[in-house]
Amino acid sequence: MDNLLKATIWRQFGASIDMLDNAITLCPDSFWDTERKFWYNAYHCLFFLDYYLTLTPKSFLPPSPFSLSEFEDRMPERTYTKEELSNYLQFCRKKCHDLIAGLTTEIANSYWINESETMRYQVVEILLYNMRHVQHHAAQLNLLLRQAIDDAPEWIYEAGDSL
Repeated sequence: MDNLLKATIWRQFGASIDMLDNAITLCPDSFWDTERKFWYNAYHCLFFLDYYLTLTPKSFLPPSPFSLSEFEDRMPERTYTKEELSNYLQFCRKKCHDLIAGLTTEIANSYWINESETMRYQVVEILLYNMRHVQHHAAQLNLLLRQAIDDAPEWIYEAGDSL
């Protein structure tokens, strides 16, 4: 796969992840676990970021201490801490970086198919779908921050690192 295209995808996907990171970092402890469930919205985004980066989704298992609760349409067993979600974000960021860096034409054109086969995308398309999902939730979290503390992270134009 073309290195320029991979670098471009990473700069924008990495920026989306960095915007999510900044929202998590800016969230005050007093707002982390209120009725607005800031922590849960961040967790949901990270869970699916990880899932959509798994080339064989049938084998997906999030790292400890996270569970498959998102697939079971229920809240996690407990509130995850900011540190736990920040660590999960770094895990996902590396997974995304490594996947994009290692993309070949064959991998990019292969299919990502979820277990129920209701989602069927070429890998390059699931990357774009995933990036849109991350940006959607980063924007929601920024809105929650703006409403709660009248502050939100700045826009990030591109990832701070390269492939």
